[in-house]
Amino acid sequence: MEFLWITVAFVFGFLARQIGLPPLVGYLIAGFGLNTLEVEPFDGINQLADLGITLMLFTIGLKLNLRELAKPEVWGGTTVHGSVWCLLLLLVGLGAAFFIPGLSSDWHLVAVVAFALSFSSTVCVMKILEDNAELKTRHGDLSIGVLVIQDIIAVVFLVIATGVTPSVWALGLPLLYFARPLLAGLLRKSGHGELLVLVGFFIALGGYELFYAVDVKGDLGALMLGMLVAGMPKANELYKSLMSFKDLFLVGFFLNIGFSALPTLEMLGWALLFVSLLPVKFALFFAVFIAFRLRARTAFLAALALGNFSEFGLIVASQGVEQGWMSESTMVVIALAVAISFVVSSFLYRQAHSLYAIYKAFICKFEHPQAPARSGYQTPYGAEVLICGMGRVGSGAYKALHPRLKEKVWCMEADEARVTKAQAQGINVVVGDADDIDFWEQIDLSKIRLIMLAIPSLLEMKNIIVQLKRANFPGRIAAVARYDDERRELVALGADVVFNYYAEVGAGFAEECSHIIEPAMPAMEVAAQS
Repeated sequence: MEFLWITVAFVFGFLARQIGLPPLVGYLIAGFGLNTLEVEPFDGINQLADLGITLMLFTIGLKLNLRELAKPEVWGGTTVHGSVWCLLLLLVGLGAAFFIPGLSSDWHLVAVVAFALSFSSTVCVMKILEDNAELKTRHGDLSIGVLVIQDIIAVVFLVIATGVTPSVWALGLPLLYFARPLLAGLLRKSGHGELLVLVGFFIALGGYELFYAVDVKGDLGALMLGMLVAGMPKANELYKSLMSFKDLFLVGFFLNIGFSALPTLEMLGWALLFVSLLPVKFALFFAVFIAFRLRARTAFLAALALGNFSEFGLIVASQGVEQGWMSESTMVVIALAVAISFVVSSFLYRQAHSLYAIYKAFICKFEHPQAPARSGYQTPYGAEVLICGMGRVGSGAYKALHPRLKEKVWCMEADEARVTKAQAQGINVVVGDADDIDFWEQIDLSKIRLIMLAIPSLLEMKNIIVQLKRANFPGRIAAVARYDDERRELVALGADVVFNYYAEVGAGFAEECSHIIEPAMPAMEVAAQS
């Protein structure tokens, strides 16, 4: 049976990718298809889904910036959006019931449905941002901050709805902060192999079980333990080690959504009606972020990422069924709406940067007069070579070029903390998102002869090349690729040079070692001739 599930998930995920959609869309369709065919889910699918969510929240914690949560646009924006959304849907629902016979006028039902649909999907948003390498961008930080605040609201709701209050022992949870040296030691002594991965599982699941033991939402424990580990020397390596496991386990989550509901055509119609509200959700997020004086681009991208319904809506719906606030058929409708919103959101965000570039003049009309100026970018003065990304590849390229080019080589990086650290070391670097068409239009591109894309995401590099073409960049573009098919895609899109670092690392290794054997070459040649 497990082989059947793997086969179906692979086939639908593969087909989704072939038509330009994220594989998760295929997994969702596969789950509904198997449910329609009355195939029984295998025993471990719930545990697989729960493990995927736990690991996902732990990895969010590893990348979370606590200062971001304290910003008014994060906690204030989340609160205002949720309140206005629930009030709006409550008024619309009750108003429709007044004019349309047969619709429920039970305000408890309408309020619970509105609350369930107010959340954005942590799984979907994280997957979107990861695929686009935008976790550390301004709109990425904002989106993740909103999701964390929503998770905190979710904990409060579960406490109220279930009547289960946290144990008195929960007051001791802040003492976990003093376990940081112990956790740092565990990571440091675990090496770089499978033991490091195992330690990651131990910390993530340990946090879940510890919080669950004191009657607090276990997923929140995984998030908090991730935040404790964040900033440690091995945190980034741990994050990369867990990513593949997290993605694999989340396949079970997307498949499992299909088994939460067996819809009828009427239910599908209601679900599509709820999905038609997504533009309202997007517009409300955009308006709230604009009101908090964010740049129009930041507000647009964050609102587009958050413009979906959350898997938490299913938890709210299940509580509503248990409390008698709604029927099981209503829960099925919410499950369908959540699944369809994943598909819509994943598809639209892949076009996000192109949509902003095309409609930038219209979008920026809504920008607050006191928002940060779009012309206020740091400028790489005198740059002839600009390296996008300061990971291992970008930093290595800068170190290789700087001795020869000096002030003519610069880096740009979206992670402000990484830029601040690099500037303190005397590195020529500016804060900038290479996906941002505003950035490319504001700086003088005529002096830059080469832009090097040292970025791990193929999709982001393709977006950047498109933005550079739109900005009429006259120079050359170089990129990196892991596989030959990625190299061909980048060349076809307009990259002049693409370095396949898996294929060419051997040549670089040989060049690095050539000075060791060069003095001995004449002697070796004489010996060979004799």
